[in-house]
Amino acid sequence: MKNATLRQLKVFESVARHLNFSRAAEELHLTQPAISTQVKTLEDHVGLPLFEQFGKKIYLTPAGTKLLYFSRAIIQQFKEAEEEMAQFKGVSGGTLNVAVISAGDYFFPRLLVEFARSNPGVVLNFTVHNREELLGQLADNLTDLAIMVRPPTDMDTVHDAFSPHPYVIVAPPNHPLATHKRIPMSLLADEKFVVREKGSDTWNSMQEGLGSRLPHINVAMEIKSTETIKQAVIAGMGISFLSAHTISLELQTGSLVVLDVQGLPLMLNWYVVHRKNKRLPPVAQAFKSFLMTEGADLIRQIIRIDPKLERRWKRAG
Repeated sequence: MKNATLRQLKVFESVARHLNFSRAAEELHLTQPAISTQVKTLEDHVGLPLFEQFGKKIYLTPAGTKLLYFSRAIIQQFKEAEEEMAQFKGVSGGTLNVAVISAGDYFFPRLLVEFARSNPGVVLNFTVHNREELLGQLADNLTDLAIMVRPPTDMDTVHDAFSPHPYVIVAPPNHPLATHKRIPMSLLADEKFVVREKGSDTWNSMQEGLGSRLPHINVAMEIKSTETIKQAVIAGMGISFLSAHTISLELQTGSLVVLDVQGLPLMLNWYVVHRKNKRLPPVAQAFKSFLMTEGADLIRQIIRIDPKLERRWKRAG
């Protein structure tokens, strides 16, 4: 059997299905002698007769009946393999594997929906991670694209900025500093902070935004969940340094405000990242192009930041 070919199995399956060499020849657009030759060669490989003839009719032998079962399974496996490989030749029907840091889950599903709407048949495989987990996804080749704020410096990657990403300090609306303008950063030393965990992208951004003042802030709580941090700030447990893209709903409802602190917001960028030697499938290439051309405008529409704040942030950027 080791020398049997897929063509021989297909010819055998057709003859077995029709129990007629002539009909198999018509179906496969071959001559009847060619069909007979393929079947005879397969029988030689098997070492057993696959058909027997009584009068003008042919029948499967027990060996032929068993081989028909395996032949159909093998033919189906090849068909499925061809279909899967075809997905890599185009966007439609392909699987988009993309992973994003937790701050992105406030808007990223909407971006995926917009992309899928323009590319019917795309399968979306979307996961959300903290920074350490996301870097692991890249390192272990578990995702095609990663969406983050700070591309890794110790990994051979390609990274392209596709949208601004401001970080701000938020407080409850009744906070004493809520109505103040141009608040000196030195005043923050007297405030309690509710912060993301060390090593997270938000913590790293806070290090950059507060600089040398970071060691002097009063960290009241360290929490891994941005949602929990927002609720803690709303409850009056402290103020926080957060991505502006995570607080749009709270700003719209008035449950949080952005403090007008000198030197802020910290203007960073969203990056689409992939391994340098990664051969991106067409669907991933198309999604990266989509982010680069439409990502910033779509995020702005989704987040719906107050125009006054946005103008202030543009001046800061």
